[in-house]
Amino acid sequence: MDAALIKLKKELNSSIIGRERELDFMLIGLLVQGHVLLESVPGSGKTMMAKSFAEAIQGVFKRIQFTPDVLPTDVTGISYFHPKQQEFVLRVGPVMSNILLADEINRATPRTQSSLLEAMEEKQVSIDGETIKLPYPFMVLATQNPIESQQGTFPLPAAQLDRFLFKLNIGYPTMKEENDILKQFGKTPGEVKTKQVVTLQQIEEWSKQVNNIKVHDDIYTYIVQIVQSSRKHPYIELGLSSRASLAMLQAAKAYAFLNGRDYVIPDDIKNIIDPVCLHRLRLSSQGMLIHDLQEIMSELIREIEVPVEAKIQ
Repeated sequence: MDAALIKLKKELNSSIIGRERELDFMLIGLLVQGHVLLESVPGSGKTMMAKSFAEAIQGVFKRIQFTPDVLPTDVTGISYFHPKQQEFVLRVGPVMSNILLADEINRATPRTQSSLLEAMEEKQVSIDGETIKLPYPFMVLATQNPIESQQGTFPLPAAQLDRFLFKLNIGYPTMKEENDILKQFGKTPGEVKTKQVVTLQQIEEWSKQVNNIKVHDDIYTYIVQIVQSSRKHPYIELGLSSRASLAMLQAAKAYAFLNGRDYVIPDDIKNIIDPVCLHRLRLSSQGMLIHDLQEIMSELIREIEVPVEAKIQ
């Protein structure tokens, strides 16, 4: 593994205790310009984790605190008439950044949520008919609290969820992890100092290496079989999209890269499949009565023949 990558992971794991897996997935998202949705109960460190991750990268970091009164123009920007210059002036919003923290995204209205759709998919924004390219890399880190879904929040629609590469459900820390958190941050609650250890040029170089990861035809077939099976499952109302299959491929290549390989193996697919796929699926009314998504996804994977690893190396 690249020395700079090891240094980045070490810095992140020293700042955020007990979130190694989540930080790895966030790093995968950055390498493939994918977006990550963090979901957990309040006070579990979602925002702190997103900020620490952004601080370790040499780039522009912006944050939007979403509330019902935030407008689309507060996100993308606006063209306004400047009285002194006697002309319209374009003022871009916080979306013009490398890493955008969309804090409590489900508190914004659907109209404001949709203002991110173009940015997340096409890496550009349109302001009063003018199209502006976003800087490279561009990544949205969004947070939401599941327990407040009925209290002044607006659940993300399927089209918005499908644009997130990963949805990570963050649980409570273990007893040891919580003990370490108290010892490390008890004297300065909420203060996490993360060193800037990686440049944007390094991120771009890693991304090129990820693109060159080899993928055997049997792996392509394996991904397609998973996607097709989700669309035919009797208890799944909304199956995986073509965007989901591309997300699965890109995430698996980046996962292989993080594990020091230049080729994808079936276990790479299995390790990324839940955070890539579960938020994109919707159970039928009958399915919700007797199953949960993770159970159905595990069953679906078990029924598909796994490629022989020795053959694809």
